[in-house]
Amino acid sequence: MAITAKKRIWGWMSFDWATQPYYTLGLTFIFGPYFAVVAANYFLGQGLEADAANAQAQSTWAFGQTVAGLVIAFTAPFLGAFADNTGRKRPWLFLFSILYVIGAASLWFLTPDSSSLTLFLILFYVGFIAAESALNFVNAYLPSLGTEDEVGKISGSGASFGYWGGLLSLIIMLVFFAEDAETGKTLVGLDPLFGLDPQSREGTRAVGPFMAIWFAIFMIPFFLWVKDDPADAGNVPAMSKVWGDLKQTLQNVWKRESTRSFLLGSMFYRDALNALYAFGGVYATLVLGWQTLWLGVFGIISVITAAIFTYVGGRFDAKLGPKPVIIFCVLMLILVSAIIVGMSREQLFGIPLPEGSMLPDLIFFTCGSVIGGAGGALYAASRSMMVRHTNPERPTEAFGLFALSGKATAFIAPLMIGIFTTLTGNVQLGFLPVIFLFLLGLLMLRWVNKDGDRAVWSAS
Repeated sequence: MAITAKKRIWGWMSFDWATQPYYTLGLTFIFGPYFAVVAANYFLGQGLEADAANAQAQSTWAFGQTVAGLVIAFTAPFLGAFADNTGRKRPWLFLFSILYVIGAASLWFLTPDSSSLTLFLILFYVGFIAAESALNFVNAYLPSLGTEDEVGKISGSGASFGYWGGLLSLIIMLVFFAEDAETGKTLVGLDPLFGLDPQSREGTRAVGPFMAIWFAIFMIPFFLWVKDDPADAGNVPAMSKVWGDLKQTLQNVWKRESTRSFLLGSMFYRDALNALYAFGGVYATLVLGWQTLWLGVFGIISVITAAIFTYVGGRFDAKLGPKPVIIFCVLMLILVSAIIVGMSREQLFGIPLPEGSMLPDLIFFTCGSVIGGAGGALYAASRSMMVRHTNPERPTEAFGLFALSGKATAFIAPLMIGIFTTLTGNVQLGFLPVIFLFLLGLLMLRWVNKDGDRAVWSAS
């Protein structure tokens, strides 16, 4: 039976739905904070004071993300070359799917008293690298899913579909599995499903097998309905050709001030935004002492605001253009980052707070909403701005470079957070590099033409 175009599009979008829980549940709201607690308890047992143990836990998580970012950055150009030249993407997707499932499922074995932090950090980021690497190949199918006018809508629909998948997976985890460390109950007061033991945090640890099963089920439509086109088959390019093509592309970009400035600027502010996503839950756990249920509600609010404000941002983009939307979003994220640095459970920018004050919790809930909303709108507007800097005859090259610029420095923010946290011994001050990166991104936007390079392509 022939696969219809509609089925192929739904199959392609199912990848976002299948992989989003690794970011929502694994990176940000469930496993990341749980790992931080286990790590902090381990370092406390090694004789560190509470603040030093928390700082060391954040540094450990940061350096793990740093290594993962380096792996992704160095492999992305080669994976893209294989996707563009060999035409055989499905075997690689099968391989990365296996690594994803192994990395996710293995997280079950991180017990609260575990000392094998490095092992589980590696296992977590094996799954993370697999998800990011698979995305390179999945994106290579996008141009074949519709016309140039349709591709943007399909891409946006896939991203939105993924957000809602992340939200549903988070709600399921909070209602049926993830237990509060103090009460042992889920968000709605239930015992964890299947008789999972709250004392050994089995409900929370179930996030690993849950992500693996979710992925295995929802990738089925992808593999059923998205096939390689035999007409696209080609030879595996030599590494010298890959480097030659990449250098030629970079040389072309360097000659265009607006494109060069935009790619550099977006590289900085996207790196900073990814750090906020990755460390928001860790911060709430180590600084504010939030448990799983508070983090879950925080996550639900953040994902919903991301979905809503991404839509609203698109409306303003259509009316004003993407550059004002990008600037506004970056300014809001700088404000949020400054609040994160200046706030703790005991004080707000040096002003002491009454013992037991809920003000830090309310403020951080608001910060989470801003991060989710501004972050979603920022990504959508950045993609729109990239369209304005794209040669109509070579859109794949342009968006390949856009993807590469988003990954090439993915290690900088977590590395700097890890270094600052280690040097200062303070979780909040560890976030200072995020502000620096947002400011650098904002500065580079000064040389970005609001209309992109359309005039260049019209004249040529």
